[in-house]
Amino acid sequence: MDHTAHEPEKQAHGTASWGTAVKATLHCLTGCAIGEILGMVIGTSLGWANVPTMVLAIGLAFLFGYSFTLFAVLRSGIGLKAAIRIALAADTVSIAVMELVDNAIIALTPGAMDAHLSDGLFWSALLGGFAVAFLITTPVNKWMIGRGRGHAVVHAHH
Repeated sequence: MDHTAHEPEKQAHGTASWGTAVKATLHCLTGCAIGEILGMVIGTSLGWANVPTMVLAIGLAFLFGYSFTLFAVLRSGIGLKAAIRIALAADTVSIAVMELVDNAIIALTPGAMDAHLSDGLFWSALLGGFAVAFLITTPVNKWMIGRGRGHAVVHAHH
């Protein structure tokens, strides 16, 4: 990985660039999306009720979101315990904001929670939720990285 792409993580006045925030948010969104889509597909295909399906989707979103960071940090040679702490510090707020926004959009879209996998409404609500979550989470990540938190703690280990 090109370390110069992440330097300077913080600018002189304590802020992060929008490019850095976008990259961090896309990284987080990738793991979240894989986990959430998998959870929604499993729950929906098994005919589960809305709440267990959302719980599974959110749980898998956190699992995949953390695992992407965890594996990247482990490749740098850090031990598992330290890598877990770094992944939790880097991703918890970002994943939580993303999941809150995304699931609120899905829950508030009329009929989306009852849509089937073959329905366009299912996919448009899910993907639209990801797009809105990305737009809301990016400034959160920018603020956190500018203060040495969130994904800023990961880049020292890439």
